[in-house]
Amino acid sequence: MQTFPQLLNNHKPIIAVITIEDPSHALPIAKALAEGGVSILEITLRSQHGLDAIKRIREEMPALCVGAGTVTKPSQFSLIQKAGAQFSVSPGLTPSLIEAARDHQSPFLPGAITPSEILMGIEGGLEFLKFFPAESSGGVDFLKNLAGPFPNIKFCPTGGVIDTNIQQYLSTGNVFCVGTTWLTPPELIKEQRWGDISSRAQLLTKQY
Repeated sequence: MQTFPQLLNNHKPIIAVITIEDPSHALPIAKALAEGGVSILEITLRSQHGLDAIKRIREEMPALCVGAGTVTKPSQFSLIQKAGAQFSVSPGLTPSLIEAARDHQSPFLPGAITPSEILMGIEGGLEFLKFFPAESSGGVDFLKNLAGPFPNIKFCPTGGVIDTNIQQYLSTGNVFCVGTTWLTPPELIKEQRWGDISSRAQLLTKQY
C-alpha cells in the first residue's frame, strides 16, 4: 500500500478540503484549484454529493489526486473505492477504521490529537496522521511538543490552517502536508467566484 508521501509525490503539500453542496460545482472548483496550483483535493462526505463529486473529478481530471474526507464508518471504504478515491481521511481514529483501510489497500489519514490516540495509530501500523482541529488544539507549538515522544510520526494539520499561518505549519519538522478549507469558503462557491478560488490557491502555492 502506498504511503501518503508516495501518493502525494509531485504535488504541492497542500490539500484543499472541499464540501460539495451542489454537484454542478464539483468540476469548476477542481479546475479553479488546479489553475492555482493546488492538485490534491479532499472531497468530504459531509454532503450527499461527495461520492459523485469524487467520481466526476477523477474521470474528468485524472491528473489531480482526489480523496474522500470525513470517513467515519468502515462501510464507507468500499463506497469511496468504487468512486475512485485515491486516499481517505477521517476526523478521528478507531481500530475498525484502521482495519477497513488496510483491507481496501487505501492510504488512510485518521485524526489523532492526544498521545493515546497517536499510540493507537502506531499500534495500527500508521506513521502519517491528521492533526485535527489544529489551531484550537494548540497549533504549531503542540505539534513541536509531539516531536519528542513521537519522532517517527508525521502530521497533516487541518482546521484553522489559513494564508497567514500555512508557512509556519509547513516549516514544522513533523508536518508533511496541510489541509485547508480556506481555499474554498462557502461564499465563494455559492457565488461561483472561481477566479477568486484560483487566486487563493496561487497565494498559497507560490511559496512552495
